Amino acid sequence: MNRATELLDAIQTYFDALYTCDLSLFDKVFHPACSLFDVDEGAILVDPIADYRQVIATRESPASRSQEREDEVILIDWLSPAAATVKVRLRIHANVFVDHLCFVRGVDGWLIVAKVWHLETLRVSS
Repeated sequence: MNRATELLDAIQTYFDALYTCDLSLFDKVFHPACSLFDVDEGAILVDPIADYRQVIATRESPASRSQEREDEVILIDWLSPAAATVKVRLRIHANVFVDHLCFVRGVDGWLIVAKVWHLETLRVSS
């Protein structure tokens, strides 16, 4: 399997982890030292991965509501054969997010080492 296919598989694991709130998938794609970043009214917010993992563990999954999947890869920017930044859009309940995911490829495959996210829109559930 080539690096692009492996990265696309890791991105799909990310989408699946958030859609199903499956912690085994979550742990497979996030590096244990990953942090998440957002800006709220000018303040930079930083969440360690353990905090985000707890959010996923307690969230009602979109899959359990039979929510139609809405996830897409917008852009892949290759920094090197072992590093890429990926821009994705996905819907979790009424929230549509745009994420920039920094992936690196080590001995355990492609892992997200940083996530910058933005709540793009709120959408009425269908």
